[in-house]
Amino acid sequence: MQFKSSTVHDPQAWNALVSSLPHSHLLQSWQWGELKEKYGWKAEHLIWRRSSGDACAAAQVLQRVFPLPGLRLSVFYCPKGPVLDWNDGELRQAVLDDLQSLAARRGAMLVKIDPNLPLGFGFPGEPAAEDLPLGTVVVKDLVDRGWRYAQQQIQFANTMTLDLDPAEDEILAGMKQKTRYNIRLAARRGVSIRHGDLQDLDLIYRMYAETSMRDGFVIRKPSYYEDVWRSFVQADLAQPFLAEVDGETVAALIAYRFGNTAWYIYGMSRNAHREKMPNHLLQWEAIRWAKAMGCSTYDFWGAPDSPDPEDRMWGVYRFKLGFSAQLMRMLGAWDFSSHPMLYWGYSTALPSLLALLRMRGRVQTRQSLN
Repeated sequence: MQFKSSTVHDPQAWNALVSSLPHSHLLQSWQWGELKEKYGWKAEHLIWRRSSGDACAAAQVLQRVFPLPGLRLSVFYCPKGPVLDWNDGELRQAVLDDLQSLAARRGAMLVKIDPNLPLGFGFPGEPAAEDLPLGTVVVKDLVDRGWRYAQQQIQFANTMTLDLDPAEDEILAGMKQKTRYNIRLAARRGVSIRHGDLQDLDLIYRMYAETSMRDGFVIRKPSYYEDVWRSFVQADLAQPFLAEVDGETVAALIAYRFGNTAWYIYGMSRNAHREKMPNHLLQWEAIRWAKAMGCSTYDFWGAPDSPDPEDRMWGVYRFKLGFSAQLMRMLGAWDFSSHPMLYWGYSTALPSLLALLRMRGRVQTRQSLN
């Protein structure tokens, strides 16, 4: 069967197509490409059609050029894509062929893909762990074609997901007893949840900055979050939620939706009234919202790489586990390069550059709070 690729320039048509395909993801939405174009990337929207004319695959490819002395270094990145039925071997090969060819024609040093494709559930070695055969097939395909598991994983390798198909009372009943208790405790102790709007984004950022300093993670400049939050709220693809006690905002989160999935990506809180469990009630209201919006999956966005209590994400993992979210191991990011020496240099230098940027980010966040 022959497949033909072409580009799309219509945002609504693109989102409608991508959200209808298997393994779609928010980071393949048109809005995500627009966001990244404000920060040095250029988005290109590719679709593949069967000989019948039916669209069957899509890839939002982000391109960036890093000008170096005597060198113009170009990289391609397909975040949480390409989007297709990975069970279709012919289609899979055609899409990978075209992405490799595109990178070669444009002189790109590498092309990175990160499909929204699960390898299995649970940590390997656990009694309930399960490997999915398709993941094994795709990994073998990539290795045989010369792709490498990326040293630099841009997105989380693992995530936690909750099935939203059951009724609300069934979802609640399926949670850990302590989590149900904390949800009800928050309501009894005067925590109220309201849907936020664009006017709340400054307050939400300040809480996020406070959270990053307290918990030791690095965030970007305020302007970035103004863009990543505002644009998706305006497109009706994101909803802020704020927890209040006696009129004081003590915690918040921003939930996103695309296709049949909702994502909890950003969460923030203050030290005040933490004993009243506002974050539990926030999550429950976001879950209820996602279900009401027609989503069938709630993605808690991120989990540890291994069952290690010393992992910095272990506490967050335990919190998400309380909602009966299931750990999902993803395929991860894979690189293809026709320039092995350049690729080696890029892979070697990048960790040092990122460490420098993280150090600078901490300083900028501290300054924004003063």
